[in-house]
Amino acid sequence: METILPRLRQALIVMAAVIGGLWVIELIDTATRHALDAFGILPRQLDGLDGILFAPLLHAGFDHLAANSVPLFALGTVLWTEGVRKWVVTVATSWLSSGVVAWLVGPVQAVVIGASGVIFGLITYLVVRGFLSRSWLHVAIGLVVMFAYGSALLGVFPWAVGPHVAWQGHLGGALGGLLAAWLLHRNSRPAKVRPVI
Repeated sequence: METILPRLRQALIVMAAVIGGLWVIELIDTATRHALDAFGILPRQLDGLDGILFAPLLHAGFDHLAANSVPLFALGTVLWTEGVRKWVVTVATSWLSSGVVAWLVGPVQAVVIGASGVIFGLITYLVVRGFLSRSWLHVAIGLVVMFAYGSALLGVFPWAVGPHVAWQGHLGGALGGLLAAWLLHRNSRPAKVRPVI
C-alpha cells in the first residue's frame, strides 16, 4: 500500500495536467473560432496525415471534451499507477493506430478529432491484459473497466454511433490497446512446468 500511494498521487497530478492541457487547447480553439480543428485528420489526404499527431488533442467543442475528460482521467490514472512505461506504450500505440485507421478508412469529407480513440485503447488494454498476464489484480481491474465502460466498446461499430462520430478512430484505438496488451504482457504468463520422466 505504501508503494501504490505515491504512484497514485503522481498519476492524479499527471492526468490532471493532461486534462487541463486539453481544456486550454479547446479554449484557444474556441477563441480562434475553431481554427485549430483544421489540424485534425483528413482521411486519405496526404496533407491530413499530420492530423494523426494532433487529432487527440482537439475536440469539437466543450461538450465533446467533457465527454472524453472523465474516462480519459480515470483510465489514464489507473494505468499510470502500474508504471510510466506501460502508460506511454499504451497511449502511444492507441494514439497512432487510432489515427492511422481513421486516416485509411474515415469518410473523405470529414475532419477527425478527439481523444476517444486513445480512450478505446485504454479500455481494451485494461480488459485484455488480465487474460494475458493471468494476474488476479489485472483481471479484477479489467472486470471493473468492462462493467464501467464495456458498453462503450460498441462504438467500434458504425451502427452503434451517431452519424458524426468517427467509429473508425474508435476501432483503431481498440486495436492499438490490444497490440499494447500483447506487447507488454505476451511473456508474462507463468511458464508451463514440464514433467520430468
